[in-house]
Amino acid sequence: MGRIEWAMWANEQALAAGLILLAGGIVGVAGQFRGWEFASYAIAAGVFVCLLEYPRSKRAKGTSVERTGQYCFTVCVKAFGPVTRNYYVRAFLHAALCVPGGFMLATVLGCVCLGIASLIYLAAALRGEHWEPILPRKDTRKPVAESIKSPPQNPPPRPPPEIRRKQAKDVEGAAYDNPMSVTDDE
Repeated sequence: MGRIEWAMWANEQALAAGLILLAGGIVGVAGQFRGWEFASYAIAAGVFVCLLEYPRSKRAKGTSVERTGQYCFTVCVKAFGPVTRNYYVRAFLHAALCVPGGFMLATVLGCVCLGIASLIYLAAALRGEHWEPILPRKDTRKPVAESIKSPPQNPPPRPPPEIRRKQAKDVEGAAYDNPMSVTDDE
């Protein structure tokens, strides 16, 4: 059985938490609820978390699929160096960011989700994982094989080579027996 990569789960959880925190903050500010200042904080925190978590990390196996438009965010996150690569820092950051969201009903769900993401990041950090950027790779072209350079001469379906028709020059050798019985069903 393979090893669980906790950072991948934490990234998805934190991105969803950032979106939920952002939506709860918008609802709190638009509704002018009591304590709407916490909702405006939740908007800023949600945007920050989404920008931090949008770029995916490279997986240990190397089967990483980057998100659409991830490259520009990857460059920004990579520029902060060890502060954003270390999952202990992310766990602490998310735990600190989620606390003010617990003071308002509209942002509580985002707060709880971000707290869970913080715990998952802590589990990833304890297992020695760290953030690696997915950078665009240069594809090296492989030489084209000889069989690809010359396309097949006869259209599909192609019979096996031993049953194929011989050239018409040798009339006796060109004829072959059909292995399937052909009958008229009339």
